[in-house]
Amino acid sequence: GEPAWPSPGGDGRPGWHIECSAMSMEHLGESFDIHAGGNDLVFPHHENEIAQSEGATGKPYAGYWMHGGMINVVKEDAEADAPEVEKMSKSLGNFWTVRDVLGVYDPEVVRFFMLTSHYRMPCTWSVSMMEEAHARLEYLYTTLHRINQSLAKADSIPERGNFVSPAREVLQRFFDDFHDGMCDDFNVPAALVPLGELSKTANELTKTKKKPPTDTAYTL
Repeated sequence: GEPAWPSPGGDGRPGWHIECSAMSMEHLGESFDIHAGGNDLVFPHHENEIAQSEGATGKPYAGYWMHGGMINVVKEDAEADAPEVEKMSKSLGNFWTVRDVLGVYDPEVVRFFMLTSHYRMPCTWSVSMMEEAHARLEYLYTTLHRINQSLAKADSIPERGNFVSPAREVLQRFFDDFHDGMCDDFNVPAALVPLGELSKTANELTKTKKKPPTDTAYTL
């Protein structure tokens, strides 16, 4: 019952998969580094792109595939203790444009919120989650502000690497854990976890309003 037309290889059917292969080869070449898109495009769209492109060239189509998860929203009538989620879509009337969201939240808040979910996993959107992202980002900026204030009051700043404990240990864990998270398929949520510990230590070191001693490292 689908529309088709006669062709040497059987019934031909309309589709737009071939256009992506044509545009990719025109502007990126027969092979390119990264192909992205929603995970709902894996089948059949991206599989068709691979088949037709590699069938035509005999070369790998894309080096890495980065499929993003769908955006879900918490249903307005869901119970607080057992929230239900549903896919964001125009047909369900639960759709917000980027322009709508930026009319309420700063772009950095939106970006931080998006980074709290792995890009391959579903991202659940709600007002409370956006508020939480705003609070966490504000905490980080407040920490940075207190660090800058402490640096301005310090008699001298220790050379890079001459950190005191627990700063040195926290810093090393932060760099190691952040590196491990980013190397794990860009697992940014995992990479952000040690940032909380780093900020906590920084706030503990800078909580006094007195002029810090010269032998204390505030160069976090």
